Amino acid sequence: MKKEKKYFGTDGIRDQVGKGLICPDKILKLGWATGKVIKDHGESVVMIGKDTRISGYMFESALEAGFIAAGVDVMLLGPMPTPAIAYLTQTFHADAGIVISASHNPHCDNGIKFFSAKGQKISDATEHEIEAAFEQDLNIVSSSDLGRAKRIEDAAGRYIEFCKSTYDGAKKLDGQKIVLDCAHGATYHIAPMVFKELGAEVVAIGVDPDGININQNCGATDLAQLQKRVVAEKADFGIAFDGDGDRVMMVDGQGEVVDGDEILYILATGTNLPVKGVAGTVMSNLGLENALKEKGIELVRTPVGDRYVMEALRETDWFLGAESSGHVLCLHKTTTGDGIVAALQVVSIMMNTGKSLTELRQGMTKYPQNLQNVRVDSKAGLNTNEALKKAVEASEERMAGKGRVLIRASGTEALIRVMVEGESESMVETEVKRLVEVVKTEFC
Repeated sequence: MKKEKKYFGTDGIRDQVGKGLICPDKILKLGWATGKVIKDHGESVVMIGKDTRISGYMFESALEAGFIAAGVDVMLLGPMPTPAIAYLTQTFHADAGIVISASHNPHCDNGIKFFSAKGQKISDATEHEIEAAFEQDLNIVSSSDLGRAKRIEDAAGRYIEFCKSTYDGAKKLDGQKIVLDCAHGATYHIAPMVFKELGAEVVAIGVDPDGININQNCGATDLAQLQKRVVAEKADFGIAFDGDGDRVMMVDGQGEVVDGDEILYILATGTNLPVKGVAGTVMSNLGLENALKEKGIELVRTPVGDRYVMEALRETDWFLGAESSGHVLCLHKTTTGDGIVAALQVVSIMMNTGKSLTELRQGMTKYPQNLQNVRVDSKAGLNTNEALKKAVEASEERMAGKGRVLIRASGTEALIRVMVEGESESMVETEVKRLVEVVKTEFC
């Protein structure tokens, strides 16, 4: 049985600014605690990057001070996508990469993500070490042993070149008109340059961050603006990233959404590499599983969270995995979920096959799926609540094997997620409404 963690969630540490660990004094101590663990392992250099939310400046300074107090040198990257920090940590031979971001959450939230020297998310064991160090008294090293800090000026250019190097298309993107929605987040100055330098005509939206508008009615979590713009511009397709650039969603030329499940299907069936299987989650659409099965490709399901998808890929030695929400792993190209790199792999297949995004997605028929997020007072007791358990059993009985129910707590927000999937859209809508009412009664 795994030891419970006190501070770390499924993707680092995250909360509203001013709550939990997401306060300047505690972030400073977190930097010191992480630095202490790094020093204990005989290492001494970290990289720090952030997304565009306004509180990032405050927490960047706090982390910097904490690491320096522990005797660790700091390389500051400024606003950069999360996967860029993973890549640059390896490029600069740093011992760890730290990202200040709350990903797809609104600006009032923030968090800290951690990468190892190999550009992978740190292990549970390392997280436990950091938590244990955080509980200790903060002891600053002597003045002569303090860490030093410097800014890396060419980080963006290095990452742009890396992204372009992962593109395997038989020809450049000349003649392709693409709408990019960067969510006013960390890809705002990166993604447009990548696609422009590959030859595309780029219409960029969500590229004017002001510290507050990150993920606000835009990006991978809200595609309405992108859908309208693709149709209005008569673009070939559109791409949306979330606030820190580790998620991607796409829109075809008709303005229809192509989500993480469909992206995974296109990647698994369109690559020239042999694909025995891929990893998805319990949220992955049943239509994906059935379509892949017809191609002789296995789908392994994991709990929700890209770290679990990553674990499954490592165990099977496979290289493709995704969540429906747009976390896409292409481990033959990079070490972590990367929205830009994943999008480039889809575009490569389009260019190599001569097929549009609409044509490529047609091999998979999605089952109707309805996901409702219910904001609750507490998520405690979700797995043991008798009223909810009986409601789920009744719902599954009514669907008679033609659908499935999944209810889970969010790992990062005060939400309970209610998902119903089935052959009939009307059946799905009826059942999800019933279950949402039970959740509201029991947990709100």
